[in-house]
This record gives sequence, structure tokens and C-alpha cells, in this order.
Amino acid sequence: YLLAETNLEDVLESVNELKPDVLIVDSIQTLYNGDLTTAPGSVGQVKDCTMALMQLAKGQGITVFVIGHVNKEGSIAGPKVLEHMVDTVISLEGDRRQMFRLLRVFKNRFGPNEELLVFRMGERGMQVVDDPSTFFLGARDASLSGTAVVMAVDGQRPLAVEVQALVARTFLSIPRRAALGFDANRLHLLLAVLEKRLKLNFGQVDIYAKVGGGMRLQEPGLDLALVAAVLSSSYDVPLPEKCVLWGEVDLNGQVRPVAAQDLRLSQARRLGFEPIVYPDGGAGNGKEKGGIATIAALQQRLFRRQ
Repeated sequence: YLLAETNLEDVLESVNELKPDVLIVDSIQTLYNGDLTTAPGSVGQVKDCTMALMQLAKGQGITVFVIGHVNKEGSIAGPKVLEHMVDTVISLEGDRRQMFRLLRVFKNRFGPNEELLVFRMGERGMQVVDDPSTFFLGARDASLSGTAVVMAVDGQRPLAVEVQALVARTFLSIPRRAALGFDANRLHLLLAVLEKRLKLNFGQVDIYAKVGGGMRLQEPGLDLALVAAVLSSSYDVPLPEKCVLWGEVDLNGQVRPVAAQDLRLSQARRLGFEPIVYPDGGAGNGKEKGGIATIAALQQRLFRRQ
């Protein structure tokens, strides 16, 4: 049933007559209470309309989805009181040019938050990806240089994501640096660490890096895989086919542990990755062996001949 109405009283009257199981309000910024003199979308209107809908949901057992506008950064637009009043805040993300959508849970008053659900866009709309662990790898060719796999954690879900890098000779006075899918400042920082700690010279090459599959990653565990991809492209030597990496690289070239180490390690083993490169003492409460402590150890382990 569709009701083209923005007046709160008319909406509540129709709901009381129909008594639906689910009510979707699109959007809360256009709904208004005629008893208030403020304009729709103001703090008073949003608070009053949301309170009325909340009482409706609690009193009659109706599940109410309140849709709010978002700004250019993807955050919920308008007054923050909307986020405080509702039980759960979920966000549907994704570029219209990509075939996947991500459903995130930012707040959940009755359960865990930071949950993630991956959808694939099909002919009949969105379809749930049952096991998204390797969904973002696609049909990657592991025999090519300049690619690495990071075991990233988004919310509480571990995802294997491809990181790509291209190191090519430059013909410009100032070499180009480009990053897609993560913060470009991270690329600049890691390149400076590589030049200082591994005595490499990137002054005559352009370096491009991206996260495959259209993903955007912000977690520090990306660092080690990005370093491996840059070294692989620079040496033109591919990484082992089933190699997976994660870890934070500091300014001294040390590899530091990141959150959810045990979760990443168990998922990497379940998917059959080998070798698994991670920070030394950063998994299994420090009982796991085989980790690395520095990017020099990473270079020695994966690129011994260089």
C-alpha cells in the first residue's frame, strides 16, 4: 500500500485503519506535524514526528523504517536527535556503477552493531551474497606482479580483498602518486618508509595503487599488503598464489598488530591461504609463530633474490 502524504496526522490515521505489519516512511525530513509552526526537516519537526512514529511502533507492534537523507560524505543529514531516538541505524552503501551493495549496522539497541551484509545487484534486484569472504577477489590472476591479498575486517566480518600497485617509469619532473579505494596519504607515508628503511629509490617512477572490487578500506591492516604489492610491482615478481597479508606499518618500518588478529587468521586458514603473513606475536595471544616484525623481514621472505 502506498500513501502519498506528508502530514503526520493523516499518516497515523491511515495506519490505524490499515494496521500494517511494516511501515516505511520516506523520508522523515518531509513529514510534518500541522500543530507545529516550524518547517518540515527542522529539529522540532523531526523530533516530534519520530516520537509519534516510535509510540506507534511500540504501542501497536508495527515495525517502522524511517528513511533519512544523507550528505555527500554518506553521513545522516539533519539533526542528530534522529539517530538518538531510533533503536537501530542501518546504512545501505555502494556506487551505482558497482554490482554490490553493503548494508551496515551502526547502532543496535538490542544486539551487536558494526554488522555487515553484502548484496549483489542482479536482474531481479539485490541478492544476498551468502559467503562474501572472497567475493571481492573476483577472477584475479595471481601470476601477475603488483597484486596482493589483504585479509581485511569490516565490522565483524573478515573479507579477502585484492590490493593492486603499479610502479612504472616516469617522464615527469615530479612523479605521480595516485590511490583509489583508500587514503592517498597512507600511500605517501608507506613509500617514504620503504625508501628510508629498504634503501629504495622511487624518485624516477610513477606509483599507482588501488583496492580491487570497488571496495574502500580505512583500516590499518591494509599497510602490509600495500607494501607487498608495491614491492612486487617494483621487482616485477608476483607473490605466491595463495599468499595473504595484514598488518600496520609504522614510520620505523616495524609491523604492528591490528584488531581481530585471531579472526583474520582463522578465516585465512579456512580459505586455504598459504603463506599467511602477519605481525609477529599478533595472533593467538602471541603463541602463533611465523609472523614478521619488520618490512625488511617481509622483503627477505617474499623477495629473497632481490
